[in-house]
Amino acid sequence: MDTSPYLTRRFTVAADDTALAVGSGTLPVLGTPRLIAWMEAVTCEAIGPSLPSGGTSVGTRIDVEHLAPSAVGAEVEVQVSLAYVDGRLHRFTVSARNVVNDKPVQVVGSGEITRVVVDTEKFMSRLS
Repeated sequence: MDTSPYLTRRFTVAADDTALAVGSGTLPVLGTPRLIAWMEAVTCEAIGPSLPSGGTSVGTRIDVEHLAPSAVGAEVEVQVSLAYVDGRLHRFTVSARNVVNDKPVQVVGSGEITRVVVDTEKFMSRLS
């Protein structure tokens, strides 16, 4: 795991990211599935440096509240922090904020995401 206490990435809400586009509602604002996907992407990036050769991580639990809207064109900052490790299990706290004038201001969402480290080949062999 990266030794930094957290990892932060910024995303810009596009028309394809809206609830209307992803099928999770009828409004042209950031859809919850896309917010969660961004949060998961940052947890994947955070855990990446610690993965063993041939390994990957899979999401096993998501507990996220979507608290405020973000309009098309808005910049959203996603921050993840490693909160707990137990062997292969890694639990992250996640948060997202709307960014105004290059400063994160309003909380958009927050929660926890759990990932488990697996051997890629062994995991995929379970599908056949």
